[in-house]
Amino acid sequence: MEGIKIGQRVIGTGLPVYVIAEMSANHAGSLARAKEIIHAAKESGADCIKIQTYTPDTLTIDCDSKYFHISDGTWEGENLYHLYEKAYTPWEWQRELKEEAGRVGIDFLSTPFDKSAVDFLEDLDVDFYKIASFELVDLPLISYTASKGKPIIMSTGMATLGEIEEAVNAVRNAGRGRLALLRCASAYPAVTDEMNLRTMQNMAEVFGVPVGLSDHSMGSVGAVAAVALGACIIEKHFCLDRSIENPDALFSMNPQEFGQMVKDVRQAEKAVGCVKYGVTKQEESSIVFRRSIFCVKDIKKGEKLTEENIRVIRPGYGLAPKYYQQVLGQRALQDIERGTPLGFELIGGK
Repeated sequence: MEGIKIGQRVIGTGLPVYVIAEMSANHAGSLARAKEIIHAAKESGADCIKIQTYTPDTLTIDCDSKYFHISDGTWEGENLYHLYEKAYTPWEWQRELKEEAGRVGIDFLSTPFDKSAVDFLEDLDVDFYKIASFELVDLPLISYTASKGKPIIMSTGMATLGEIEEAVNAVRNAGRGRLALLRCASAYPAVTDEMNLRTMQNMAEVFGVPVGLSDHSMGSVGAVAAVALGACIIEKHFCLDRSIENPDALFSMNPQEFGQMVKDVRQAEKAVGCVKYGVTKQEESSIVFRRSIFCVKDIKKGEKLTEENIRVIRPGYGLAPKYYQQVLGQRALQDIERGTPLGFELIGGK
């Protein structure tokens, strides 16, 4: 499975997990706060800060009919247009935010929601793109984004296997095909019970691309479990404080929580490790407590070894237990004191 390269960083199986902090609406309308989020994300261990590039008019229309009202969930009662007015990141900020990310030393990523956003981000010279779950069915947008020839990370919330296949083909037909897929539950907040992370593994097998998790659940259980199952990318919403009112605060992690998640992810990476048999470094002091063959009675020179005078016991300083039947009936070449580990140099032929 080929990884995808972002700048000098390669994302793929067996490589460090790429951690994305999604700012989304957590700037709450403040450019200064948006910059502060970038700094806090870096300090919390994120590899990348992500924003979204849209306006209310590029996502929907200003209409008050029933079709444009949210009937349940976190944003119940909201009108779509007015929700996006509150949530969007002003385009005039975005060059400055990208530059701030560069100064801090964190990658900058955005999700375009229409062709004008792609063109705008091309002018910013972004290195790669994110496609949101809700836009996975917008094949014209995916094709246009892919035509820029840059890597794409695509979320797959709500998508059928057929829909994912269509989107993957759109990327591969229009661009260089450098793609990663994220398992995602498009609920806000999501519950871990319905993550079905084995689907993430299946996507890797079916499409032959790096996979990961875009996680809208609370806590880091989903992220850590995903890493254990092979996730190469983890994306989480990030805020300075959930008390700062905005549409995304409820399901976002604060810096302390995000930092702990990153630590958990890094520890999970180490726990997954690689295929390795035999004694590990931490086990070196324990190997002596294996069983081995010991003399359990005083044995005179010339005396036979029997089940009464030798046994397989702990510790492991004597011959391995697999030699037990072989040494039974052999004779002692010298007097052997009870408690002596048995070695071939102490015994002779039957």
